[in-house]
Amino acid sequence: MTQQAVTEQASAPIEYEPKNLTISVNVSDLERSIAWYREALGFEVEYRMDDIGWAELKTPFGAVNVGLSQTEHQRAGGTVPTFGVKDVEAARRHLQARGVKLDEIFDVQGMVKLMGFYDPDGNPWMLAETTATYPGA
Repeated sequence: MTQQAVTEQASAPIEYEPKNLTISVNVSDLERSIAWYREALGFEVEYRMDDIGWAELKTPFGAVNVGLSQTEHQRAGGTVPTFGVKDVEAARRHLQARGVKLDEIFDVQGMVKLMGFYDPDGNPWMLAETTATYPGA
């Protein structure tokens, strides 16, 4: 590896939070989906927030969780890989400077700041900055 490659690798443009990778899945019935993921796959509920239709489930893969988001309209392919970052606003500036299509930052007060973005083919991705400690964080 060249010195330039080592330097480029060491100065990542986004500071990720390696303890947090959530695969977000849109579901039509939160209760039914929690039961299915528990019974079919053995995932455990880490926490749930019924007021916003969200539950996060622990998988056997360490820092990889599955987030269930109840939505009114379903479509196939409603999965959004979500990467934990240390500073979502800094990540936004970095991506914006590169012309990446971005959503606004959504702040779930006392919990997390979320920001969706899209690859060149329109595939959705999300960044999440945890703003509070919750069980299992």
